[in-house]
Amino acid sequence: MIRAVMVINTQGKPRLAKFYDFMPVEKQQELIRSVFVVLCSRAENLSNFVEADSIFGPDTRLVYKHYATLYFVFVFDDSENELAMLDLIQVFVETLDKCFRNVCELDIVFNFSKMHMVLNEIIFGGQVLETSSTEVMKAVEEITKLEKASNAISLVPRSVSSWQS
Repeated sequence: MIRAVMVINTQGKPRLAKFYDFMPVEKQQELIRSVFVVLCSRAENLSNFVEADSIFGPDTRLVYKHYATLYFVFVFDDSENELAMLDLIQVFVETLDKCFRNVCELDIVFNFSKMHMVLNEIIFGGQVLETSSTEVMKAVEEITKLEKASNAISLVPRSVSSWQS
């Protein structure tokens, strides 16, 4: 099971933190800081796999990928495969790239809800739902169409709205 997904910038500011186990906000912030300290202290030539027992408890690992100014981090238990998680990070980033055309930190900051939408199509409740970037994009586009259509619906009858003009 995936226990958490984080996107942290190189200054340690979390841009996304989604925990699939309940824990208080203070504990989440402490865990994010601990993960950032571990990531910053690692040399570039080390692997992207880290034993996270001391941070998240027994049988927990994290996989991360560093893109430009962002660390994409998945925390999971021993029932998941490390290479599959690394591939899932790649799917997540590729899908964000398709959504925003070369995703950057500002895209994530200003389109927070869309990033959550993408993540929820890939992972829900700590379980992997979809591993195809194309399928995730289809679902995101469909949801976006439905949101636009629902925003276009007026609850005020035309006769009343023209009367106010």
